[in-house]
Amino acid sequence: MDLTPVTDPAVIARALDDAHLEGRTLAAPGIAVGDLASAYVVQRALTARRLARGGRVVGWKLGYTSQVMREQMGIEAPNFGPLLSSMVLDEGVIGAGFTQPRVEPEIALVLARDPGAEADVDGVLAATSSARAALEVVDSVWSGYAFDLEHNTADGSSAAGVVLGAELPLDGLPDLGVTLLVDGVLVGEGAGRDAGGHPAYGVAWLAARLAERGEALRPGDVVITGGLTAAAPVPPGSVVHARFRSGAVEVGEVRARRSAG
Repeated sequence: MDLTPVTDPAVIARALDDAHLEGRTLAAPGIAVGDLASAYVVQRALTARRLARGGRVVGWKLGYTSQVMREQMGIEAPNFGPLLSSMVLDEGVIGAGFTQPRVEPEIALVLARDPGAEADVDGVLAATSSARAALEVVDSVWSGYAFDLEHNTADGSSAAGVVLGAELPLDGLPDLGVTLLVDGVLVGEGAGRDAGGHPAYGVAWLAARLAERGEALRPGDVVITGGLTAAAPVPPGSVVHARFRSGAVEVGEVRARRSAG
């Protein structure tokens, strides 16, 4: 067997895309994605392949904005990847086509306009039309979720799906608590502040990173701002609930069911 690492971005993107489509995983050590800048080149090539099959970019996902996710995956810095229209899951059903899915409760911000590369938290909130409860479905191409930041970035930060739930109040997002349940069993708890102190911090960081490469956030973009608990596996046939609470009051819920077929 040839163990020479693959280095060409187009070849890597095709290998990742084919593996996702065929329900296979890959061993990260055999694919040399290079440094972080090179990993984003691969990510863009992978996105181009996906967009060529139809659909459009509807926003962005942030990865590793929370300490709990960095500790779970051994990652030391945030990253980002595109959200495609094909990743928006209708009616909260996680259907076929996922290989090793996990879920994370998140707060999504829906933008009214680009906050700009110099935006702070207040600037992001002023540019936000609404906040939504969300469940992200991640589905890494890397076997056993064994990857470094560069390999995860090349794979679009493992973005695979998102279920959008109830609208949340924009005021007090850091204090908004969430519980994650799989088949009625509590598997995680967190709060909005776990996404880097405030969900809007990550959006400000993203706006600056996109500006560095000549891009910008757009009106209507959905940005999911990072997992508020560790990511939980979703066995076939299971039901997931994320319940968002302000004190003792439930302010939003998002539910997903993974089909057994």
